[in-house]
Amino acid sequence: METHAHAFSRPRGALLTLAALLCIVVTTGGCANRSDRDLQSVPDVLYERAQRAMATNNFRNAITFYEALIARYPFSNQARQAQLDLIYAFYRNGDRESAIDAAIQFERENPTHPRVDYALYMRGRANFRGERSWFHRWFNIDLTRRPPLYAEESLSAFSQLLNRFPNSAYAPDARQRMIFLRNFLAEHENHVARFYLERGAYLAALNRAKFAVETFPGAPATAESLGIMVEAYRRVGMADLAEDTRRVLRESYPELADNILQRESPPWYRFW
Repeated sequence: METHAHAFSRPRGALLTLAALLCIVVTTGGCANRSDRDLQSVPDVLYERAQRAMATNNFRNAITFYEALIARYPFSNQARQAQLDLIYAFYRNGDRESAIDAAIQFERENPTHPRVDYALYMRGRANFRGERSWFHRWFNIDLTRRPPLYAEESLSAFSQLLNRFPNSAYAPDARQRMIFLRNFLAEHENHVARFYLERGAYLAALNRAKFAVETFPGAPATAESLGIMVEAYRRVGMADLAEDTRRVLRESYPELADNILQRESPPWYRFW
């Protein structure tokens, strides 16, 4: 009997040891996979955790929760709201391209949604590059000399917003930004026109300046555009058109006309 009992003691001990190891593995694995379980939570819980992350400026975690919610519960009400919140989370996280893509996707998938105005506004904001950083100020970098792709995209988004949702809560800010963008683009056209003017491509300069006047009427840069047109007309021998444009410049911008005309038409005795 003693031998028999001893024969069964080792297997029982081995089983107990194995069971203990399994408990440790399960417990450890549960801790390791806690974040995975979070991502498998119900929509309300996922959305709440995303909102909590946003409130603490933990935008990376918020993006993770929003994306998990959208992927796992795409037809839930929370997923629709998460699509909008994800745009802002990307924007605040510094990922403007992803914010733009998320906004475009929301517009495409929800063309009649009442919050499309927000998607358009955020697309305009994400493309807006009007802010001058310390780097630009320190090195005196003129942003209007840069390619205007982002400015054009931003202006387009804001224009769509105002055309489709003129009473939107985002309309006033969009209008202010459009004023800046219109002048930004007009100044860019003037830079290009002056580049052509200085190299003797007078017709090209004339066309760019005319484009600025016709496309961005009323922009502060219009006075300079008219001055370039005066000089370009003079250089190609169209004296009548040069005089007509000079008259428009003086009547429209009397306080600026003299300085602009003097700058565009330097005296003959200057050799530098």
